[in-house]
Amino acid sequence: MPVVRGCNLPDDLFYDVPNNLWYRPEGDGTYTAGMTMIATGMAGQLVAFTGKKAGKTIEAGKSCATVESGKWVGPAKLGFTAEIVEVNSALVDDPKLANSDTYGAGWMVRVEPAHQGEADAILTPGAAVAAPYEAKMAADEFAGCA
Repeated sequence: MPVVRGCNLPDDLFYDVPNNLWYRPEGDGTYTAGMTMIATGMAGQLVAFTGKKAGKTIEAGKSCATVESGKWVGPAKLGFTAEIVEVNSALVDDPKLANSDTYGAGWMVRVEPAHQGEADAILTPGAAVAAPYEAKMAADEFAGCA
């Protein structure tokens, strides 16, 4: 598993580095998506999560959810056009799951890409994500995860 500046990036996932999201292919054409440990490290403890409704198509670069912490409120943006298939109601009820179980129970949404090729073009496999994240963390002046 790549570890960049103390942040775990499981190599069985895919990453949208510019948007700090991870994606797990579910085998049925959908992906489960969530914030990376880097995103939760930068945001701090989450206090609210509001996902867009299931059935809604989100254009590339647009928000699939709004996340709020004590120091940040902002969008979680998809890197490719997709339909939201499911929103994690457990995360709505307990936003801290994104911090405590980032790559498990803290997932945000399940999505189905409008065009698989578009998703493939922006997703970086976990085994190849260390160098892009090192560069992004340097550019963002983020020291790393505690």
